Amino acid sequence: MVSLRIAKTENGYVQGLPAADPRITSFKGIPFAAPPVGENRWRAPQPAKNWDGVLKAYEFSPIPLQVRQEIDVNNIYTREWAVDPDIAMSEDCLYLNIWTPAKSPDEKLPVFVWYFGGGLQVGHASEMEFDGERIARRGIVVVTINYRLNVFGFLCHPEITAESPDAPANFGHLDQQFATQWVKRNIAAFGGDPDNITIGGQSAGGGSVLAQLTSPQNEGLFNKAIIMSGIFSPVYPGQRGPGVRETLAEAEQEGIKFFEYLGVSSLAEARKLDAVYIRDKMVEYKRFWGAVVDNKFCVGHPFERFLRNERWNVPILWGNTTDEFISRPQVGSIEELRQMAEGVFGEDADRFLALCGADSGDLEQALKAASVNTIEYAIRVASRANAAAGAGTPLYYYKFDAEIPGWDNPGTFHSVDLWFFFETLAKCWRPFVGKHYDLARQMCNYWAHFIRSGDPNGPDSTGEDLPRWEPYTEEAPYAMVFGDKSEFVREQPGEMIRFLVEQYFKRK
Repeated sequence: MVSLRIAKTENGYVQGLPAADPRITSFKGIPFAAPPVGENRWRAPQPAKNWDGVLKAYEFSPIPLQVRQEIDVNNIYTREWAVDPDIAMSEDCLYLNIWTPAKSPDEKLPVFVWYFGGGLQVGHASEMEFDGERIARRGIVVVTINYRLNVFGFLCHPEITAESPDAPANFGHLDQQFATQWVKRNIAAFGGDPDNITIGGQSAGGGSVLAQLTSPQNEGLFNKAIIMSGIFSPVYPGQRGPGVRETLAEAEQEGIKFFEYLGVSSLAEARKLDAVYIRDKMVEYKRFWGAVVDNKFCVGHPFERFLRNERWNVPILWGNTTDEFISRPQVGSIEELRQMAEGVFGEDADRFLALCGADSGDLEQALKAASVNTIEYAIRVASRANAAAGAGTPLYYYKFDAEIPGWDNPGTFHSVDLWFFFETLAKCWRPFVGKHYDLARQMCNYWAHFIRSGDPNGPDSTGEDLPRWEPYTEEAPYAMVFGDKSEFVREQPGEMIRFLVEQYFKRK
């Protein structure tokens, strides 16, 4: 039987093309919502209009409007992914892409919905590492979605709130939600099972998964979650983690100031402005535009809600790369380190200082000993809270610690594991060799098993079982380590991170 090349969605028929592997069909640029322009700017996503005939879903849509990347050899991200400075971008960006191995609509294959990262400021669903073909070859229907970013996705203003009190903010997250709802309604036409959906994302995409997990609006929307390098918590004073940073009222005041900067005095006027003009003024304005507590979609800080088990209890696979987001005390002397320790840890300050080796007088060595991976710290805090709450759903923790080749000697930098989980190494310029391809094959297989069943364990493509990956528990807080090979390492975390996790709960 030939692969499924035409599917009927709620808005009309779409036609896809054979992927590089002709057993997979790719559908690119399917609208899941009406264009968020004009009256729909700074408004919750609205239903897409129907179309006549067959929509040829052959090309990716323009990416969400964002600052245009300038290729810089000293910027690892433009070396790695943002390689096309002329890529088409538009405010009209609410489209998704599907890769399916199905031959008919009745196959009920597991579904994976991907939210890209980029700090909620940049990024897009058609980045080359997000090619869903390799995962689809494992019997998964893969969906990557675009959503509004920066000022277009996260501006707040009193007039917006007055106009839409039930959806006053977080439009980028509402786009993700709306797209996932579209998938639930339509994915059966592509051979997918609407009752077996996994949402996943990395960095701000992972933080978006956490936001969806803890939103009270999402009952029954998904069944599993993957959070890659997307859960953060400040470790030392003076550090703010990503995620929700302010209240709706605070963000509204910033929206008033931004409208003044644009030269307009009302929402109606702002909606008439050219989108590129708004983007360019946003760049000049120099502000981070992110999620807020709007008491509708977001009813509290997602990390704190997760700790209280105020979330949808589904299996979670999450982890970090070893070299990303290392946090250390912001002090300039041993005496300042001592003062910080006394102020933060009180009666346990001496224990912290001993773990740092502060008595040696070597500040650099003390700071090195105090340094921890912010994401690993947050995951261990959240996992402990999850166990205490008796959530009952498994958590699977990984560390990505592979040797990454290249003239830049980059270490396991933030986002590098994307090449491996999507098994898209061949698209990368780096001189990967056999061990990297073996590792990517295994990591992609772990993902596929988890997406299928909520358990990452199962056979490798070789027919042999993958190394056993046990759930993370308080008694066994172990990680699957992806290094030169996949290995489940039964080791307790280091003394410093154990101390800091204990202190998190002691101070609460």
